[in-house]
Amino acid sequence: MGIKVRFLPDNVVIEAEPGEALLEVAARAGVFIPTGCLMGSCHACEVELDDGTAIRACISSVPGGKSELTINLYDDPAW
Repeated sequence: MGIKVRFLPDNVVIEAEPGEALLEVAARAGVFIPTGCLMGSCHACEVELDDGTAIRACISSVPGGKSELTINLYDDPAW
């Protein structure tokens, strides 16, 4: 059962499977999420879910139990 993942602010939408790595979903959609350590420590890949929860994309996956997931990308010129 696929989940619709929407990346804002560009409104890019792609289907993903529960458990699929967020960085892989973003790459497949042509959406760039900056990374640093790839372990969640540096927070370079931090994104925000539609409910305001901040997560690190490098250590997160698409959650199950939802039909849609919205991810707000930060604009951080340092990364």
